[in-house]
Order: sequence, then structure tokens, then C-alpha cells
Amino acid sequence: MERSVIKFSSEDCGICHKMSFYDKKVSEELGLQFIDVKMQDTATYRKYRKILLSQYPDKAEMGWPTYLICDSPDGEFQILGEVKGGHPKGEFRTKLQAVLDTVEKVSQN
Repeated sequence: MERSVIKFSSEDCGICHKMSFYDKKVSEELGLQFIDVKMQDTATYRKYRKILLSQYPDKAEMGWPTYLICDSPDGEFQILGEVKGGHPKGEFRTKLQAVLDTVEKVSQN
């Protein structure tokens, strides 16, 4: 099963750009595939739009950026958790790890 982080962001979002210096690296260090979806990239956005809209049907509550952690993003996906907004590198790692730890606990029960 392919576990991934999908980053939904905008080209004109300063915080999204700032996080791009480490978000992919941190995700991959935690064993996750990283998928970068800029809203302006219509082809990529169309491919992953169903995942975003299943979590945020009208996009009203999403943060900039929004990271959705999910299994099988290119198939029958399942959203496992999320990290919203900008965070320093260490805090971002902690938040991603917390989602993974929660998923691990649930799967052990």
C-alpha cells in the first residue's frame, strides 16, 4: 500500500513556498511518498481533487498549505489524517509523525 502526503498549495502562498524547502524531505524521511499539488497546475489538481474535496467539500476550512496523509492516492484512497498551515521543520515532522502514530495504534487494535 502506498502511503503518501499530498500537499495542496498555491503558487502565490508565501508560507507554502517557505515550507517547500523541507516538507518533501521530512515526508520522505518518515517513509512517505510526497505529492505536490499546486492549485494552478490544473492537470495535477484534477488528478487529486477528489481527495481534497472528500475532506473539504467547499474548500472553506482548508489551510495554506494543507497536507493530507493518505493510503493509495492513485486508487481507492483513504485519508488517514492531515496537517494544516505553516509550521517550522521540527514541528511539521512532529505533526506528521503524530498522524502516523495514531494510524499505527488504530491498526494494532
